[in-house]
Amino acid sequence: MITLKIDHFDTQYAYCTNKEKKLFAIVLEELPHEAKKGDILLIDDNGKLQIQR
Repeated sequence: MITLKIDHFDTQYAYCTNKEKKLFAIVLEELPHEAKKGDILLIDDNGKLQIQR
């Protein structure tokens, strides 16, 4: 499982960082609709995204 923190958004992507501060861009349509800046995303081995609350 991969853990990322949402850093910021633009019109197409959510930019997220892992604990090593590596940047990842995720297409907005792939995120849960309630995702917001600062949320923690969990990505399972099948690529399913969920917000950790």
